Amino acid sequence: MPKRVLIITYYWPPSGGAGVQRWLKFVKYLRDYGWEPVVYTPSNPEYPVLDESLVHDVPEGIEIVRTPIREPYGAYKKITGRKKDDRLGAGMLSEKKRKGWKENLSMWVRGNFFIPDARKWWISPSIKYLENYIREKPVDAIVSTGPPHSMHLVALGLKQENPGLRWIADFRDPWTNIDFYHELKLTSWADRKHHRLERAVLDHADKIVSVGKTMSDEFRALASENKRDPERFIVIANGYDEDDVYKGALERDAKFSIAHVGTLGQARNPALLWNVLQELTGADPVFAADLEIKLVGKVDGAVLESIRGAGLEKYLNKIDYLPHREVTKFQQQCRVLLLLVNNTPNAKGILTGKVFEYMASGTPVLAIGPEDGDLAEVMQETGCGLIAGFENKNSLREKLLQLYADYKSARTNSVSGKVALYSRKALSEKMAAALNG
Repeated sequence: MPKRVLIITYYWPPSGGAGVQRWLKFVKYLRDYGWEPVVYTPSNPEYPVLDESLVHDVPEGIEIVRTPIREPYGAYKKITGRKKDDRLGAGMLSEKKRKGWKENLSMWVRGNFFIPDARKWWISPSIKYLENYIREKPVDAIVSTGPPHSMHLVALGLKQENPGLRWIADFRDPWTNIDFYHELKLTSWADRKHHRLERAVLDHADKIVSVGKTMSDEFRALASENKRDPERFIVIANGYDEDDVYKGALERDAKFSIAHVGTLGQARNPALLWNVLQELTGADPVFAADLEIKLVGKVDGAVLESIRGAGLEKYLNKIDYLPHREVTKFQQQCRVLLLLVNNTPNAKGILTGKVFEYMASGTPVLAIGPEDGDLAEVMQETGCGLIAGFENKNSLREKLLQLYADYKSARTNSVSGKVALYSRKALSEKMAAALNG
């Protein structure tokens, strides 16, 4: 008889975007390793992106438990003058360089009163509800996945009431080391509270799972000294689902298409790339005739302005949104997939889940980020593409021209067999091992 695991997650279909993929896929494959998932999620959440097609990816017969959540986004929209049907990012942080006093006030309130985040009002009702649930329908383990980190505080409450219940705290992003933490305008009191809650989670969970090595090392350092046993801190990366890879015949783009899939905010604007492309198109009419820039998803106005300023607008093909099922096919058709890392102090530890879907497509990846970080290590291990440093213009030009030469000679990308290590099925086996202890 399979063991039961309760998964506490904010993101669940019809949520779209990156946040939902990780546990949607673990739920799909954990049954193969002796665990029956039960998903606990809000009934009325405010998701920044919707993708109704993902509802069809939920395995048949999975128990989904939903309860209402109160979120402050309605008040935030009124204060900042946003439309009622606007969808907001999880942190309510604007991409604008110059924020009005209303947005600055809202950000201050978000950082100092919504601790750890805007889902805080779901914590107590969820603990109370789940206490009754597991009394009637016992589970063998619980998993909390964040952000939002309120999910971990729900699990912490359950653990404190049920010390023998095994708990895995799964972190897709850092908490106090997140790159926008300094933007929250925290008082010293709020900063101490964030760190205190973070440490409580790190000290009480049986295992702390992170998506990358640097993040795992950072969390270990933040735990209490007597709670830093390296066996408690493990890495289970994001990955790709073999079932999502289109198996039919596809024609590659005729153009030298460089594509980015997903939200492209101002913080990841690859100004250096636009500059290199501006120079190459100006110097080589053949390259100019071949080039196409494809951007799929929400693109910040500052990014589009940067493209226009470089004279590249005529090469741009902007696609507002593609369902996840169409994205995988699209990625296989492109010539180069662009992967961008935020240029922040914690950049070495950023290992975006996008790289794994990119590598599964077989299309070469061009990344801009730390050449000695977690991402570079995975790319080197799998041979899925090339990476250039944030300010290394010569390296970026050289790697771009290398990919262009491969395109002109019809050379295909050669990836390592180690790509299979990042299949969702293989990663689910690792997660099942963590649940087993």
